[in-house]
Amino acid sequence: MFGWLRKRREAQALERHAIPDALWQRTLESYPFLARRDETQLSELRRLSSLFLASKEFHGVRGFEVSDEVALAVAAQACLPILKLGLSCYDGFVGIVMHAGEVQAEREFVDEDGIVHEYVQELAGEAMDGGPLMLAWSAVQEGGAESGVVFNVVIHEFAHVLDMRDGVADGVPLLPSSAARQQWIDVIEPVWQRYCRRVDRGAASCIDAYGAESLEEFFAVASEAFFVAPEALQKEQPALYRLLSSYYDPA
Repeated sequence: MFGWLRKRREAQALERHAIPDALWQRTLESYPFLARRDETQLSELRRLSSLFLASKEFHGVRGFEVSDEVALAVAAQACLPILKLGLSCYDGFVGIVMHAGEVQAEREFVDEDGIVHEYVQELAGEAMDGGPLMLAWSAVQEGGAESGVVFNVVIHEFAHVLDMRDGVADGVPLLPSSAARQQWIDVIEPVWQRYCRRVDRGAASCIDAYGAESLEEFFAVASEAFFVAPEALQKEQPALYRLLSSYYDPA
């Protein structure tokens, strides 16, 4: 009974939020790494994108208009990491706040002497536990490049969402067991430490140097490279590539 109701609601959502062919093709052309999937995967990505649009609420800030093009660009890139994991991974939030450009956010931290320091940080995106998720459209538009250092703010922020599913952002997503979690840590921590030394030397990498900030940021930027430039990541970081494959594509 409940399974039938779910299927009916899903069919209704897919009908209400059907993606026009022309718009879908423009999105694939704007973000070529999406189009590299086979036909079965592209069909599933399109289905998930429609359901994503049906379940999330977009809000434009300071006059920014969230057009169909904007919403689909976010939806398609957000759904790529959960192609095999399922849309339920994003059930923990609803709102997506869109800005035209980067946002200046006031920050503060307390140093070892207890002194509070205030500063302004420019943000292209930000994911918070329970939402909303914030994105700058100017940064989203830059996410299609596949060469050099990978930058994709949508995949980055949604990787943080996946990371926080177990209640903490620590570079370890929700895994099926404590043993699986420990295995993940045993692989990613030494890979990250070697990567940080690589960044300190100024060596080239397809992974953004921002990943040296923390393990959770490393997971996010590594996820960007995994989906946008998988061949480069596999060549540079084979152990990390295998680890991310085991999570994003368990089969």
